[in-house]
Amino acid sequence: MHEKPLDDFAAIADPVERAQSISHAMADRQELVAELARLRRAAIIEARAAGVRQDAMARRLGVTPGRVSQMASAGARDATEGLWAESQNVADPSPRRGREARRGPRVVVRRALPTEPAVRASASLFMTEAAAQGVRPGRRMLGVGREPAADHVATALRVEPGSEVLARRKLLLADDVPVRIATSYFRLDVFAGTPICDPDFVRPTLQAGIEALGHRFGHAEEYLVARSPTGFEAGTLLLDPGEWIVQVLRASYGDDGTPVHTLETICAASRHVFPITQVTGADEF
Repeated sequence: MHEKPLDDFAAIADPVERAQSISHAMADRQELVAELARLRRAAIIEARAAGVRQDAMARRLGVTPGRVSQMASAGARDATEGLWAESQNVADPSPRRGREARRGPRVVVRRALPTEPAVRASASLFMTEAAAQGVRPGRRMLGVGREPAADHVATALRVEPGSEVLARRKLLLADDVPVRIATSYFRLDVFAGTPICDPDFVRPTLQAGIEALGHRFGHAEEYLVARSPTGFEAGTLLLDPGEWIVQVLRASYGDDGTPVHTLETICAASRHVFPITQVTGADEF
């Protein structure tokens, strides 16, 4: 990927155009980082198969043996997803090849705004909503690891843009059609070394895992933005050219004001409706 010199961004006279250009560059970088991470996981799987010890890999990579184990587990899931894509007769869902894939059958799911408290407290917001609509839900973990925080995530978590945060990213499917990418972001100074960093789904629920660490829900803020997708988003959701996504960002804070959990949901716009519900007891628009 050709990298634009930073001075070129600074030279753009129109500040909005400058910000837009920088946003596009950041999205491209995210796509590249995701692809490089996948290739690194594949290399670790290959090294394991060749008999390289986990502790030896950890020393050479400058990480802990536990981190190598996490990347190996994620690499195994990468391979599983590739086999799933082949069985469905679609292209490999990696960022570089996803645009060539054909979208699956027509499916529309609902994403209530704001989220109903009873649904939010269930084992999985999406699984509960989809099942209530008569849609067969599914989910697959895409990866768990550290990554730099984009501006909107950094603002919600109250850290500096580009700071490392923990990301837990999963793909949500309805009747085997990918409809959402849901990523939970956490501050490392609060959650590093906890079960929230484990590479699989947190059992029994992510909410229970957060509460087990002593955090109690205080309030949340939700933001909705419609935009064109990044390459990674278009490839993972198998979007057709020209399709848009709706980004829902839910920032949750503890009862002491600590930024606890930021959930970014990337929804395929053509596969969603967004019912707007009233606050309990209100009957006016």
